[in-house]
Amino acid sequence: MAGLEKKVRTCLWFQKEGLKAAEFYVSLLPDSRIDAVFEHGNAEDPMVVEFTLAGAPMMILTGGNMYKLTPAASISVLTKDQVETDALWEALLEGGGQESMCGWLEDRFGVAWQITPEILPQLICDEDREAGRRAQAAMMQMRKIDIEAIRAAFAGKAVQ
Repeated sequence: MAGLEKKVRTCLWFQKEGLKAAEFYVSLLPDSRIDAVFEHGNAEDPMVVEFTLAGAPMMILTGGNMYKLTPAASISVLTKDQVETDALWEALLEGGGQESMCGWLEDRFGVAWQITPEILPQLICDEDREAGRRAQAAMMQMRKIDIEAIRAAFAGKAVQ
């Protein structure tokens, strides 16, 4: 089966709706697909869904109420620009997601995500440590990352 040749994959424990979540996630990012579904007697809410998310192997185990998802484990996505950042942010909030701080959110299924424009870590970790600190301070005030505001802070301009 495609995607199952990878030795390591991330497994997320869901209480319910694992297949529904996996189908939603693979609709968001290129190079994503459902690789395998193992029903174990419940076709409406299969126990295991193996999928590829932007080339990374993932798995959802729908195992009931024994464990809960927490932000201690999150899916981090590097976005190319503000358009991609905004589109992914809005899609993940749709249907009951919750914004958090610094590019973090929780989707309607309870999975934590970090939506990070690829320029952000570059600016924060720049050789110019003072400029990097300004960019980081600006990020700390944001929910969804605003690339232009981060660039302005990095350059020493006022953040709107």
